[in-house]
Amino acid sequence: MLGVLLTLLAGATLVVAWAGVRVATDRSGGSAPPQDRPGPVMLVPGYGGGSDGLRVLAGRIRAAGGRATVVELPGDGTGDLRQQARALDRAIVGELRDGVPSVDVIGYSAGGVTARLWDHDYDGTRKARRIITLGSPHHGAEIASAGEAFAPGVCPLACQQLVPGSALLATLGGRAPRRPAWMSIWTTMDETVTPPDSARLDGAVNVPLQTICPDARIGHGELPTDPLVTGIVLRALGPSPLRPPSPAECATPRSGTG
Repeated sequence: MLGVLLTLLAGATLVVAWAGVRVATDRSGGSAPPQDRPGPVMLVPGYGGGSDGLRVLAGRIRAAGGRATVVELPGDGTGDLRQQARALDRAIVGELRDGVPSVDVIGYSAGGVTARLWDHDYDGTRKARRIITLGSPHHGAEIASAGEAFAPGVCPLACQQLVPGSALLATLGGRAPRRPAWMSIWTTMDETVTPPDSARLDGAVNVPLQTICPDARIGHGELPTDPLVTGIVLRALGPSPLRPPSPAECATPRSGTG
């Protein structure tokens, strides 16, 4: 009897181990979308849900021959970022049902954190080819800390979730997964997400704009519409491998033809 029990336990252990290997393979294996096949672009607004700048960027993506949709966030865009990630997933699933192989996601400001939540909670590995964030507080924002400390009653849930060290940010960690491919773009002159380096994301292609064009005077609110950013984004959405622009290319992205 003891021998039979040990045999059964050994078999169960092998099954569990095999399942673990399978899950790991599924997450990092060959099922990710091909990088040379761009899909429709989903643009995610930031805190408060304002989308005017993203609509300009969406128009430029369409003018370059792509498909682009600005995602409507629930409520006023200051509620639970997990609910915003759920809304993003519904929009993405709708696109995938049309037969496209994958989507590309652009998250502006807090929308970049929403994109990371979506990737984490909704199997972004299989659904997204690339994720680009613009001025996103991946490590939190000091303004959220100030709001929570001095006026907690007026700091909505999304504000609380963007406090450095929050439980939500701790869940995401400070590193992007290997898939999808990631790019984080930000400006050293950011007056909203402070410190601006909060946008740096290990594992991503990091693009501080002033390392490309030292004279670039771009604020947080100008990120979705500035020609330099638009040029970098359009190239990043193409079929070529994702890479940062070099200082020698400063003029090219500004033309929108890079």
